[in-house]
Amino acid sequence: MREVSKKINLLRKELNLHNYRYYVLDDPIISDSQYDSMLIKLQELEEKNPKLITVDSPTQRIGATPIESFGNIEHRLPMLSLENAMDINSLIAFDDRVKKGLSKEKKVEYVAELKLDGLAVELVYENGVFIKGSTRGDGLTGEDITQNLRTVKSIPLKLLSNESPELLEIRGEVFMEKTGFFQLNQDRLKAENSPFANPRNAAAGSLRQLDPSITSSRPLRFFAYEALNTGYLSQLDILSNLKKLGFPVNPHAKLCSSIYSAIKYSERWEKDREKLPYDIDGVVIKINSLKQRESLGIRSRSPRWAIAGKFRAQQETTVIIDILASVGRTGAITPVAKLNPVSVGGVTVTNATLHNQDEINRKDVRIGDTVLIQRAGEVIPEIVKVILEKRIKGTKAYKLPRNCPDCGSKVIRYKGEVVTRCQNTSCPAQLKGRIEHFVSKKAMNIEGLGKQLIDQMVENGLIKDFSDIFRLDIQSIKKLDRMGEKSASNLVSAIKNSKSVPLWKFIYGLGIRNVGEHLAKIISYHFKNIQSLLNASTEEFQMIFEIGPIVTKSIVDFLDSNSNSAIISKCIESGLVFDDPISSTKTSILEGQHFVFTGTLEKFSRQDAKELVEAYGGKAISTVTNKTDYLVAGKGVGSKKDKAHNMGVKVITESEFLTLLGL
Repeated sequence: MREVSKKINLLRKELNLHNYRYYVLDDPIISDSQYDSMLIKLQELEEKNPKLITVDSPTQRIGATPIESFGNIEHRLPMLSLENAMDINSLIAFDDRVKKGLSKEKKVEYVAELKLDGLAVELVYENGVFIKGSTRGDGLTGEDITQNLRTVKSIPLKLLSNESPELLEIRGEVFMEKTGFFQLNQDRLKAENSPFANPRNAAAGSLRQLDPSITSSRPLRFFAYEALNTGYLSQLDILSNLKKLGFPVNPHAKLCSSIYSAIKYSERWEKDREKLPYDIDGVVIKINSLKQRESLGIRSRSPRWAIAGKFRAQQETTVIIDILASVGRTGAITPVAKLNPVSVGGVTVTNATLHNQDEINRKDVRIGDTVLIQRAGEVIPEIVKVILEKRIKGTKAYKLPRNCPDCGSKVIRYKGEVVTRCQNTSCPAQLKGRIEHFVSKKAMNIEGLGKQLIDQMVENGLIKDFSDIFRLDIQSIKKLDRMGEKSASNLVSAIKNSKSVPLWKFIYGLGIRNVGEHLAKIISYHFKNIQSLLNASTEEFQMIFEIGPIVTKSIVDFLDSNSNSAIISKCIESGLVFDDPISSTKTSILEGQHFVFTGTLEKFSRQDAKELVEAYGGKAISTVTNKTDYLVAGKGVGSKKDKAHNMGVKVITESEFLTLLGL
């Protein structure tokens, strides 16, 4: 038992260190798959030795059963809101009030920080271990979201340093980066779920899930910005020590000698905010000295020593030309507003999703309306509101069609759901959507089988389910529009090549509701082969790390369907061979090395290049930093190459990159 305990403690220590390097230092030294392997190994040891499980173990981020409702937690000290400054004059007036309140002080320094558009939370640690967490709420009492916060990987469950007070209260922001938000919405759309309007709503909604396993599947991040009960002397001290304790902090905080320096900081980031990987809606300006803060004190709802400088919103008005209903791969009917083209934040917008009938009713959106739209990250903008003063007389409230716009079948909205669905599983639009997902790059990756060709094949009866793809031949394909002998031959070769595929890609391609790329990999690693997966019981799925009851039900319902089982069997009979699960990398030749790709690559896409780096033990990142080992430059390189030269980062060509891999 002592030997096992040592192994467990060592694994926990290593995993906590790798979390710190990844989320705080932005300097990982192992690949994601290597981290996952260590985590699963720890989980297996703890399952065999349950008495050795501790609340601060990395495996305990998930594991709580769903709850019926959230309790409340009273903040020891109020979580105050900040006064908003909408223009420069308001910031100068704030500075005047500060100096008047500190009349005997000769010097006032400020720390300017980016104001993330996320959800403020409080974390409480006792003796270095995370014990509870809550939302801001009304400032005095917040919702108890402890179990959900435990799933956010950038929040340490155990502090790295022993030099923290017995009771430590941390405040910060939970948010979602643009790329993670975009991918989450893409996955939701593919699963026929309504997309989130913006990253903030996505983060807030994720933290308010009653099932922690759903929160765990969301790409949430955390930045700490405040520590109570510490004895630190300044805001810069707080940020520096937070990092030492294992908390990620925003790297763009700046010490400003005057309010005018802080204003320049604000103006710079208002102009450059699109360059950041996350949304910000302003800057926060705080007095650096905690002694001076204490002298100024607080008002009933906000501190006198801080202010939020708000940016102008990225909003524009345009006209709704039409509202069209589209059918997704699970039959969900989604209304989409067609707009007069308008530029919002430098991007031309022509469409806006209206999500569902409830959303249309709530905003009273009609064809011909003038609407205010707001850009939300890098997705289709949301319609904020209708400009009723400009509404044309005679417009009618919009109602979704009673029949499927594609197959004509009646549509149904089940009690408790917001989505209206076509019930005909043979609906051509649904089949086309399922096939598109199945052959996509992240799934079976069948090159050359695009949307237009899939449409033709479904309409001509060549494809009725996934398995039909593997029976396509040159003769049947070349009869289709724009498909000659060579094109047909290339497609048949691509289909043949796809028959050897990692199991997780096949699982992901099946389109099981709530099972995205990440969970498909977890399932693949756990079961190792397709037969074990098909024979698994409900209890076996519930035992898998990161899979809760909702996901379990989706998987079991899918696999219990006779038609789905028959399709999977036919796919296997067609000669599919599943590679070993990606539990380990092909080789560690790139272990500990960081790569950035820029320009257009000739032999593969950037996504392919990233997967190749990770398969060989390296890490692909998006920005050149002093931690970058190689910049791989394709055609049409931009500023990244200059930045790499200035920082002494080695720049290599695509062919040199392949040579590194021995390819």
